Amino acid sequence: MRPFLTRLFTDREIIRLPGGPIGQAAIGRMIAWKRTREVRENYATIGEGSPIVRWTTLQGRGIAERLNARGHDVAFAIAMRYWNPTTDEALDELERAGAERLLALTLYPHYSMATTGSSAGELARVMKRRGTKLPLERIDTWYDHPGYLDALAHRARTALALHFTGKRPTLLVSAHGLPKHFIEAGDPYCDHIRITMEGLLRRLPALPHILGYQSRVGPVEWIGPSTGEVIRSLAREGVKDVLVIPISFVSDHVETLYEIDLLYGEQAKALGITNFRRMQSLNDFPPFLDALADLVEPKLR
Repeated sequence: MRPFLTRLFTDREIIRLPGGPIGQAAIGRMIAWKRTREVRENYATIGEGSPIVRWTTLQGRGIAERLNARGHDVAFAIAMRYWNPTTDEALDELERAGAERLLALTLYPHYSMATTGSSAGELARVMKRRGTKLPLERIDTWYDHPGYLDALAHRARTALALHFTGKRPTLLVSAHGLPKHFIEAGDPYCDHIRITMEGLLRRLPALPHILGYQSRVGPVEWIGPSTGEVIRSLAREGVKDVLVIPISFVSDHVETLYEIDLLYGEQAKALGITNFRRMQSLNDFPPFLDALADLVEPKLR
């Protein structure tokens, strides 16, 4: 856990801590050291680890199977930004498979310099260091892809039918937070989140809705309002029924299984929100994998 957190907090592409690169290295390591025990305990509550590699493997396999069934010759590999399998390991795997060209598909639907931008930068650095000459294309955004929006809406409608029959819940759309300085530098992330939210809401019954941002860490200013603040506001208004729709996460991991389900779930219950539910994540949902295959296929022609 500590090596993962150290890589995360010492990377100035994802979070800019005070003191420049030297200050980042020192403060980042300190934050990682302080948070290791807490984060380890959080992961312990969701099964002693994150399922993100398993879900990502199923997503990659599902995309490749769909494309190969359509007559293409596709292999896939996973590159995690701050843990294993690394970008180096992904390139090793693809080279062994005899890849003739590369297509980098982000699993962040919404572009940010801190997420897709950082991952693309790492891929470029690793390819240069390795001397990789394979042609490379990238798919950096798909926040408004109709198939993605349809898959989100399908999951949301299923949750509404299961948990809110005869009720009018508030839809709490929760996205991953971002340090504010990225937006001030022109990052389009919040615009992309807004467009996804609008596209999703057009596909759902007209219900009260609100946006919040979760997962704040580190001593910098983050965009808001935070999901926790939104929950407190809804409770003050007397809202009892809330469906959380996590739109920037395409699979289950600590932000959904722990932060939303347990941390925010307990907060909501303590504040009097008696029916607090989360939409099921996209994971390997077939319509979602169909959408990703549709997204990739034009690049293969």
